[in-house]
Amino acid sequence: MKKFIAIVGSNSKNSTNRKLLQFMQKHFSKEADIELVEIKDLPIFKKSPEKTVPEYAIQVANKVEAADGVIIGTPEYDHSIPAALSSALAWLSYGQHPFVDKPVMITGASYGSLGSSRAQAQLRQILDSPEIKARIMPSSEFLLGHSLQAFDDNGDLKDKDTLKQLDGLFEDFLKFVGISEQLGDATAANMEKAENFNWEDNK
Repeated sequence: MKKFIAIVGSNSKNSTNRKLLQFMQKHFSKEADIELVEIKDLPIFKKSPEKTVPEYAIQVANKVEAADGVIIGTPEYDHSIPAALSSALAWLSYGQHPFVDKPVMITGASYGSLGSSRAQAQLRQILDSPEIKARIMPSSEFLLGHSLQAFDDNGDLKDKDTLKQLDGLFEDFLKFVGISEQLGDATAANMEKAENFNWEDNK
């Protein structure tokens, strides 16, 4: 059974992205072991001369590195990902690089009809950056709109078509992870590039 880390891309107590990831954890329990990881305990990213990284960021990085894949659930604020998620990803690419060639599936829930489409596009760009260099599953947006009305009292998705789409995308992700396991020839070189990359040297 595959082991996945699901990152809750919000620090809100009532996040529907957390509800979506909790549903996936339960719904796909026979296909994968999914562990939810919170970012609300991470401080705002700040560089230091010593490149000090919070202990919790190191713990999360270790979980990501050990996992077969990562699922990220992002809301959308002002057409972008939340500042808390951006900060978390900065910590997870500062002196440590657990995402290099790591298979990633992106999901998103929002109160409106678009389901975090712009935030997901921005997140793809961030995950493809030189310091992170994740392996993002292509053509695989899961956009949960009107998320306040999307779940029943048991926390399950109510709409059958939405659930059918999620089932298909998760099955694709399992296959994508399997394919990615065969594509490790460049990982050492990609890791070295990520470790040595410095924006200040590229101005």
